[in-house]
Amino acid sequence: MEAVRRPSRSDVVAVFGKAGNTTFGGGDPTVASLRRELCDQKGWLSQEQFAIAFAIARVVPGTNVLAFVAASAYQIRGWITAVLAVIAASAPSAVIAVWLLIALDAAQRNRLATAAAAGILASVVGMMIASAWQLIRPALTAAKWPRVLVFMGGALLLREWANWSPLQVLLAAAAIGALWRDEDAL
Repeated sequence: MEAVRRPSRSDVVAVFGKAGNTTFGGGDPTVASLRRELCDQKGWLSQEQFAIAFAIARVVPGTNVLAFVAASAYQIRGWITAVLAVIAASAPSAVIAVWLLIALDAAQRNRLATAAAAGILASVVGMMIASAWQLIRPALTAAKWPRVLVFMGGALLLREWANWSPLQVLLAAAAIGALWRDEDAL
């Protein structure tokens, strides 16, 4: 396998800026898009490094996608790149979000605008489900699907019916994952 050259800071920031500002549907589609580009296409991160950044982003408080951007950009090129990548991935879309909110607020009484917003919400949920499928699909082998089903089902039950906080669910998953070892988990 050919060694991957260390990318320039501007190349890394450009990838995160593009993904953060052109991927629609929230953090999961953005992370799925970044997995494809960072691991599969560019080879800047291994699957193990990606998994570590993804797990850390889920454990820390705040916006998961920005935590993921910071963690993965740090692994690729260091802390300055991590800060620049977070700014590139978030600042332009934050300005657009404020502008859209102002526009929707002005159109709040318009039935067409409220119907369009409802359609957007439904499509965003669909994209989140598609992204979740893309993230979990590599782990769905004949030997691993019971483990995947236990973790996914357990997280759903603990979060929705037992009313555990996301941090409690992640800590339980970490404890169970440490006890239920899978050599190929990462």
